[in-house]
Amino acid sequence: MKFREIEDGDKVHPGEYLLHTPSNQIVICGAFLKDQNKIKVLAEGRLITDSINNFNKIVLNPNERKQRRSYKCKGCSRTR
Repeated sequence: MKFREIEDGDKVHPGEYLLHTPSNQIVICGAFLKDQNKIKVLAEGRLITDSINNFNKIVLNPNERKQRRSYKCKGCSRTR
């Protein structure tokens, strides 16, 4: 897993995981406020608003993405 800085042309979507560099923790994006140069995130059950410069995007290579992919349990499809 690698991290890269958020650049001007990047889009950050709500629900995307980001690294908050001052606290060194993975957080969930709630809102990307580019005009205000801020991002609202959910971290440890609290809503935090901070500068875009304090966040990094998470970059996964194809093998890491495949390992982290979640599947449905398929339990309901077996009962038919």
